Amino acid sequence: MKSAPLFNAKTVHISVSIFGPGAPGACLPELSASSLGAYAQPATSHSIPELGAIWPGQGGFNGGLVAARGDVPEHYLIVAAKDVGDHEWGGRGIEVKGLSKTDGYTNTQVLIGNDDETKYPAANACAEYQADGHHDFYLPAAAELYHCWLSVPELFAKDTWYWSSTQRSAHTAFSMGFVVGNQSYHGKDGELRVRPVRRLFI
Repeated sequence: MKSAPLFNAKTVHISVSIFGPGAPGACLPELSASSLGAYAQPATSHSIPELGAIWPGQGGFNGGLVAARGDVPEHYLIVAAKDVGDHEWGGRGIEVKGLSKTDGYTNTQVLIGNDDETKYPAANACAEYQADGHHDFYLPAAAELYHCWLSVPELFAKDTWYWSSTQRSAHTAFSMGFVVGNQSYHGKDGELRVRPVRRLFI
């Protein structure tokens, strides 16, 4: 008596995608189940829009892939679809502890969660921003703004400076100009342009 087959199919299709240097998915990271952790399932090459394009459902534009650093895994930076006005950095004369050159999310949480009466308008404007149901936007750190200049400078105004969430001193914080990609610093009581960003882990 013959054994029944485990499955019955006339045709089996196997698709293999090979990414060369110029292929659409060539820039995708190599993902494994162990590296993804609890963040999300990996996106397919067809679901990742081109650099600088709107990322449907994510609240803004694809700002590019950011390498893992410290406790923050590799992720895509989502740049909000618009600026949220000109604001003071806030807290002139106060040196805020625990701020980073690279981690704007943590910086923003520190600034908006301060337990004194000092206000940080630029960070608050980003934390209050919402789009596509996402409420996890923040004021980018100096390194994240520089990443934006390298990856998607066309998304930013060329005639103004943008605040970062990175502090330089008790009186100044770092800023970014998108004309030639120069970073500088301004007095915390000055009003500069503000653009929220968020992270997308895949």
